[in-house]
Amino acid sequence: MYPVLIFTSLLCVIFQLEPVQAWVVWDKSAIVDGQWWRILTGNFSHTNYSHLLMNLAGLWIISYLFQPTRKQLISALVLISLVTGLALLLSSIQIYVGLSGTLHGLFGLFALREALSGRKSSWLLVLGLVAKIAWEQLIGPSSTTGELINARVAIEAHLAGALAGGSMAIVSFFMSRKAN
Repeated sequence: MYPVLIFTSLLCVIFQLEPVQAWVVWDKSAIVDGQWWRILTGNFSHTNYSHLLMNLAGLWIISYLFQPTRKQLISALVLISLVTGLALLLSSIQIYVGLSGTLHGLFGLFALREALSGRKSSWLLVLGLVAKIAWEQLIGPSSTTGELINARVAIEAHLAGALAGGSMAIVSFFMSRKAN
């Protein structure tokens, strides 16, 4: 798990540097013009170093709490990031950067997986995530977070990531039940 976290952290730092950042941000126009890699890479670039540090702290904390295997973490990072990037094509967002959509997905995946496996206390984590997403969709995002990252908080990415992670947990649960 730790090599994946270190690699991902270094990748995010590299993606902050110009001219690299110009080639990796999620940019709807560029994606439509054929720069498909941005669907994935936009999740790993950030608006500023506060944004970067906040998201990397979230990644490390989620990984520490849930202790996924290296394979689980890699597959979840890639799949949730891809789904989030693709889902944003259906939104009005033109430019997106940040790992927060993927973080919501990772949290949803691992918390729901634990809950479905019988850990009752994890249902509180799932409920908290659902409440946060509902609040953002109905009331709006935190204005202080927006000021910190110097951008509008992309609640569409949070929703897409959480749905992707939750769906992965449900599919995994039914596949493991079917195998047994």
